[in-house]
Amino acid sequence: MGDKEKTGFGDLVAIMARLRGADGCPWDRRQTKEDLRPFLIEEVYEILEALDRGDDEGLCEELGDLLFHIVFMARIAEEEGAFDIDDVTQGVAEKMIRRHPHVFGGTEVAGPGEVEANWAKIKAAEKPRESLMEGIPIYLPALMRAYRLTQRASKVGFDWENKDQVWEKLQEELQEFQEVLGKEEKGERREELGDILFTLVNLARFIEVDPEDALRRVTNKFTKRFRYIEKRLRKEGKDPSGASLAEMDALWEESKGERRG
Repeated sequence: MGDKEKTGFGDLVAIMARLRGADGCPWDRRQTKEDLRPFLIEEVYEILEALDRGDDEGLCEELGDLLFHIVFMARIAEEEGAFDIDDVTQGVAEKMIRRHPHVFGGTEVAGPGEVEANWAKIKAAEKPRESLMEGIPIYLPALMRAYRLTQRASKVGFDWENKDQVWEKLQEELQEFQEVLGKEEKGERREELGDILFTLVNLARFIEVDPEDALRRVTNKFTKRFRYIEKRLRKEGKDPSGASLAEMDALWEESKGERRG
């Protein structure tokens, strides 16, 4: 930050009020809570990208962008008479105190497992639900949502006993998928493929691998290697559409040995 005078959270709130004010920014004044939804999602994923890169400077910036949109949405809610940013911060502070009685109260815990169990009990008492399936956002990425839902079901005993049983189920689902591959009905293929993915999520849970993170990492790896192919082809005055599969396969294998920068 150098010798710059630092601004605090209150300054950010005041800046947001100015942007939404009568003499503020036309674009900011026009936004609604619904308009901000895609920006919130985008900022979260930009934070994850900065984490993957190990980019602390970028992480700092992206966290700031997310905080700005939180303040932005709270400002709109304040204008609507619903709540303000102080209600947001007070609400989460009070919740953290309630959910950590081993820190702010007299409860004793043996380790992280008991902390998690106590958190679940306190949360259940605060927000009674008719179903264990409630409370997991439907807008989560599908793999992540499947992982969270099956985690919940497993805690009440609705689960396989071991990963070998999940593996057997996966073989069964693969066989069923193979049987519908030749059919014209797209719905059947979609359903059977969904069963395979869902079973893989359960297998990932048993081997303690987050499937969303695993797929994201391999997708990033694919992107990096394909960009290597494009870069090498450009040096030869080509692009992928003008190269043979054999050429691209050879460059793909070459990319695996590329030194990480």
